[in-house]
Amino acid sequence: MSDKQAVLEAVGQMPDTLTLDQIRAELELLAALREGLADSQAGRVVPHKEIKRQYAAWLTP
Repeated sequence: MSDKQAVLEAVGQMPDTLTLDQIRAELELLAALREGLADSQAGRVVPHKEIKRQYAAWLTP
């Protein structure tokens, strides 16, 4: 699905009462989710075990 099609579908499902700021926020979330999915599919991810190791290192003084 193209970006334009995804936006049109998302906006079409939104309630008519949303403000422009709320619509913008929803579209930003959609863009971030699509970007994350593309990264995942391309293998641009960090394994959970590595994230846990990095997190532990950040907490260690």
